[in-house]
Amino acid sequence: MGERPIGLVFPGQGTQRQAMGAPWRDTPSWGITAEISEATGEDVADLLLHATAERLRRTDLAQLSVFSVAMIAHAEAVRRGAFDGPVVACAGHSLGEYAALTAAGAYTLPAAAALVAARGRAMREAAAGREGTMGVLVAAPLEDVERLVGSVREEGGDVWVANVNAPGQTVVSGAPEGVARVADGAASIGAKFIRLQVGGAFHSPYMAPAAQSLAAALKDTATAPRHLPVVANVDARPYDGVGGWTELGTRQLTSPVLWEESVRTLTGPLGCGRLVELGPGRTLAGLIRRIAPDVEVVSVDGPAALD
Repeated sequence: MGERPIGLVFPGQGTQRQAMGAPWRDTPSWGITAEISEATGEDVADLLLHATAERLRRTDLAQLSVFSVAMIAHAEAVRRGAFDGPVVACAGHSLGEYAALTAAGAYTLPAAAALVAARGRAMREAAAGREGTMGVLVAAPLEDVERLVGSVREEGGDVWVANVNAPGQTVVSGAPEGVARVADGAASIGAKFIRLQVGGAFHSPYMAPAAQSLAAALKDTATAPRHLPVVANVDARPYDGVGGWTELGTRQLTSPVLWEESVRTLTGPLGCGRLVELGPGRTLAGLIRRIAPDVEVVSVDGPAALD
């Protein structure tokens, strides 16, 4: 029996929590915080150890802190030789795509950190220019959610499907009034609606101004000509260096995150028999168990998980 191929997965915004860097502080890979601080002009060590929950809700700081923890976890796992099989592919949820691209060798760490900072600022500015919110519908099939969202839009409400996370978990994004109308209709499709604590209508057309400024930053950032396959959020297809991340990263801001399909790509065509989540929390592991219950999934949210 050969070693099972491994896929690495990286969480996105919303997984941040206070002092999430503390478990990693005494590892040799903690030095990465200085490298990211230099690339972004933010004191990353301070963010990961001392920032309040309120401060970490700020879009740009939330994204930078989650990215940083993911990169420390990945570096420490590599340093300890913790992967017991070949790593064959990567994927990340929304912001996590930048950690995936770094782990796959597409971007250098400083380049990816600068992109994450630019992306977070652009999204924060777009959200300040146009009020928006998000919510999750639990327990309803995707088709029913799409039908409900479509009917609210036909009646003039601004709302779109933003993340297809797992069977029975779909996130919607849009104007507060459009999202509220979806919430009102949730019971009619047998769903429970949970409002998300976010600062804008992410992964919707409301992020068009952010996509424009991020496109310029992406264009100016070199990618490696070849790298490990990374499954893109926008189409759930793997790209290994021939595809253009400028276009994929730009589209990602205004398109739904196809996470359920991305996991099926990792565990199907790419042959991953085990998925390793690197970063704060265990959100992705929970989703993966609902998408692909037969696939082993491990969360590395602290150095103890590597022992």
